[in-house]
Amino acid sequence: MRIISIFGSIVVSLLFLFSPVEIKAQVAQPNAGPAKSVNIPAVKESKLANGLRVAVVHKPNVPLVTIQLIITSGASLEPVEKAGLADMTASMLTKGTKTRSATQIAEEVEFLGGFIFSGANWNASTVNITVTTDKLDAAMTILSDVVLNPSFDEKELDLLKSQSLDGLVFNLTQPGFLANYVASSFTFGEHPTNGTPDSIKSISRDDIVDFQSRWFSPANGILIFAGDIDARKADALAAKFFGQWKAGSTGAKSTASAANSHSSGGRLLVIDLPNSGQAAVTYAKALDSFRRVESTYYFPASVLNSVLGGGYSSRLNQEIRIKRGLSYGAGSAFAWRRVGSNFSTRTQTKNESAPEVVELVLAEINRLANGEIPDQELVPRKSVLTGGFGRNLETTRGVANALAELYGFGVPTTELNSYTNSVNGVSEAQIRNLAAKNLLGGDIIIVGDYSKFKDDLAKRFPKMKTEVIKADELDITKPNLRK
Repeated sequence: MRIISIFGSIVVSLLFLFSPVEIKAQVAQPNAGPAKSVNIPAVKESKLANGLRVAVVHKPNVPLVTIQLIITSGASLEPVEKAGLADMTASMLTKGTKTRSATQIAEEVEFLGGFIFSGANWNASTVNITVTTDKLDAAMTILSDVVLNPSFDEKELDLLKSQSLDGLVFNLTQPGFLANYVASSFTFGEHPTNGTPDSIKSISRDDIVDFQSRWFSPANGILIFAGDIDARKADALAAKFFGQWKAGSTGAKSTASAANSHSSGGRLLVIDLPNSGQAAVTYAKALDSFRRVESTYYFPASVLNSVLGGGYSSRLNQEIRIKRGLSYGAGSAFAWRRVGSNFSTRTQTKNESAPEVVELVLAEINRLANGEIPDQELVPRKSVLTGGFGRNLETTRGVANALAELYGFGVPTTELNSYTNSVNGVSEAQIRNLAAKNLLGGDIIIVGDYSKFKDDLAKRFPKMKTEVIKADELDITKPNLRK
């Protein structure tokens, strides 16, 4: 013990011989290695007589296959008063069919050693299953049954509603969740995809049957196969199990996304949550850009986000967590839509430090719009994107999910192999211009115990009018957000 103590003292003493700059130089971030190219086999596409598109990526290196059906209709098509309907409809697909109970579906998939999932987001609904190659026929039997013959059992629906409501009521006491929940309406002019307490209670079996019959159509779907299966086999399975799916007619194109007007920005909203252990700070900005092939925003925005808030070494996390210890983490994200899109930052901190964190977030967004991004920072942040993208495509599920996103937005599947070059081709000027034109002037939303940061917030932002709403008076379905 004595030797260890002496050794520790020597190490501490030696550290004082070096200046902070010299110490930093010794642990400088290494240069990023060359980007790994992604080489995904060409997507083989076909179409059944009923209009269902089939897409196949043959990856025979592992005896696994992911089969994913994407329906290009999601929460944007549900009525605001029925928020959560799209996700609940998709989730109910695996809760029973005319010949299988929810328990039987779960047991059969487990017996196959597989995994099944169904759900919906703002843009699309999906159901997928992953199994070994030799279990494909059995998997397709289950998959086609849940898609074509859902029972929408009343007891299962009541259970799902109860579980969803319990989870939502709890989450609404959590500052981070509540900040995002409020931003969906306050800034983005949307509604939460997981619903509100009132909307969840109001969803009936008839609502689910109507949504499913209106939007779940082969002409509105893409069946994706990724893994150890070739196009000939995939086409045969698609025809065998989904060829009888009646074409029907997809409902008229909804204008739900375009009808909602989003915020012009620049507001400061506080949701007062007394006795909250911490505060959530969100910066939110609605965008006119979208995720489509003709959009020039996507790749500059992806690199911008990697620099600003896409991981541990991003600017927000560096300033808020690493340098100041004000949070366990800080980040940002773009949420892409077919009509308009959303940008937000997120972090949680002590109530008392919420105003300081707001200043730091605003400063970093301004620095991105007006400052420089040196290559020693930009190159590694691009590598984070390309490396993560390549890793995701190493699994059959990752390939299927990537394809589902591209088909959902109408983007050519060739983007899988051009992604690395597209990311590396983004310039500093593109990022700066995008930030200056699209990210400035957003809304600030703080959820926490207002009494603990009220004075400091007024001191730091004397020219901004602060709107304060008590959490128990909040109703995001109302124009003024109040009950």
